[in-house]
Amino acid sequence: MLVLLTIAEALEDGGYAVLQASDGASAMRIIDECEALRGLVTDIRLGAGPNGWEVAHHARLKFPCVAVAYATGDSAAEWHANGVPQSAILQKPFASAEVVAAVANLLVANPNIRPT
Repeated sequence: MLVLLTIAEALEDGGYAVLQASDGASAMRIIDECEALRGLVTDIRLGAGPNGWEVAHHARLKFPCVAVAYATGDSAAEWHANGVPQSAILQKPFASAEVVAAVANLLVANPNIRPT
């Protein structure tokens, strides 16, 4: 939970409005209730229920241009196999500033991201 709060604070300090979810099912509910979503930062392992791969795919179905950054301690090979196109991976451990930079770079570099 501390990592979630640290990342949320860094993104807010970077000028982003942040919605937080403690698990995949909550994240999907938030996505369903949103009218707009520009970026998503998700861990891959979210406990019981949907994982980060599933949350990102769900987000891209509703918001085809959402920037997605995955946080993981796993191999980048999983990202290539399961991640949405034009996303970023943050290998743990990482600094919170890296999350802000990844989101900013995705938003600038990929203005027309499409769903998977």
